Amino acid sequence: MLEKACLGPVCGVDEAGRGPWAGPVYAAAVILDHKAVPNGLDDSKKLTAKARDRLEGEIKERALAWCVASASVEEIAQLNILHATGLAMHRAVAGLQMAAAFRLPCPIKTVIGGDGLSASIAAASILAKTARDRLMEEMDHLYPGYGFAAHKGYHAPTHVEALSRLGPCPIHRMSWAPVRLVLERGAVDG
Repeated sequence: MLEKACLGPVCGVDEAGRGPWAGPVYAAAVILDHKAVPNGLDDSKKLTAKARDRLEGEIKERALAWCVASASVEEIAQLNILHATGLAMHRAVAGLQMAAAFRLPCPIKTVIGGDGLSASIAAASILAKTARDRLMEEMDHLYPGYGFAAHKGYHAPTHVEALSRLGPCPIHRMSWAPVRLVLERGAVDG
């Protein structure tokens, strides 16, 4: 893992929810205790929901510090998804219990595919995904008929059908092409 090459604590940061048509974007920041790294950490997309849920508890229990934050649908519309993701990441790092221990600015390294290469990034990936998935399950009850519990707001045939039939709800990203098409024409292509 990448942490072995670093001197001092490593804060892994990752996001969940950049691509969906609905819901906020989430980010998490995690500083792992190198002596108590949970077994089985990996890219959250490669793990089953059951494994993510188990690891979520272990990460929160064993990490030196962790924080989950988000940027709202309104912030995504105002800033764009890239900047809203950055905002969520900034909030996650700022919310760490150990934030005052870091000398800022500190070295930052962007790691493509980092959730498969770094334990702390993998842990952040898991926390962001489990938090966002849980929110989308709640949104399924608040906005029935869209199937948010199943597809979490991502492109899926059931989401396309529900969007066409029901129109967008308040958690849809109105500026995104599939949602905007429904607003403009009342239809979306699958």
